[in-house]
Amino acid sequence: MIRVLLADDQSLVRAGFKALLDAQPDIEVAGEASDGEEAVRKVGELRPDVVLMDIRMPLLDGLAATRRITGNGDLEAVKVVMLTTFELDEYVFEAIRSGASGFLVKDTEPDELLRAVRAVVDGDALLSPGVTRRLIAEFAARSKEPATADALTQLTEREREVMALVGIGLSNEEIARRLVVSPLTAKTHVSRTMVKLGARDRAQLVVLAYESGLVRPGWLG
Repeated sequence: MIRVLLADDQSLVRAGFKALLDAQPDIEVAGEASDGEEAVRKVGELRPDVVLMDIRMPLLDGLAATRRITGNGDLEAVKVVMLTTFELDEYVFEAIRSGASGFLVKDTEPDELLRAVRAVVDGDALLSPGVTRRLIAEFAARSKEPATADALTQLTEREREVMALVGIGLSNEEIARRLVVSPLTAKTHVSRTMVKLGARDRAQLVVLAYESGLVRPGWLG
């Protein structure tokens, strides 16, 4: 059973998500929070698998709450998905750097929301359709000078290649076609790379790809 915490200051939004999620045989809403402080506290108490976190909330915004959650080693297994009204919310970029596994717009289709919850539990990064490359482009535009690539020495040549393709926004299926391998093989390479680098999910792998200099701005053609 996938346990979800809903963090949103609008009770109507929480009620809608709760009705949808609780109707699924493999998902249950473990708790709700109406502000960031309550969200952090309940994550510590309930240890949900996924937090659907609104970006704009009182007392503590979703971004700050996410940093507290992802910065707590005891909560490493908890995945945070940011909820936003606009696809290019100014905080989304920082949310990904802060450890969020991705984000969804609030008016997303019900089926997409359900896929999202299941996907992040499996370790996949989640971004609303059409947003991935734009978000990565924004990351590239804000990137500082690449840090040392010493951390990548433990990767094989193929793993570096796969990491670079993840970094430019390709899915496992697209990576498989690019490298002429099976989707399962591509997924295995991605998973091994994340394990070696200690990345929580694909979103963090994208961050590491830019910060190490493996991927540079302008590679999004």
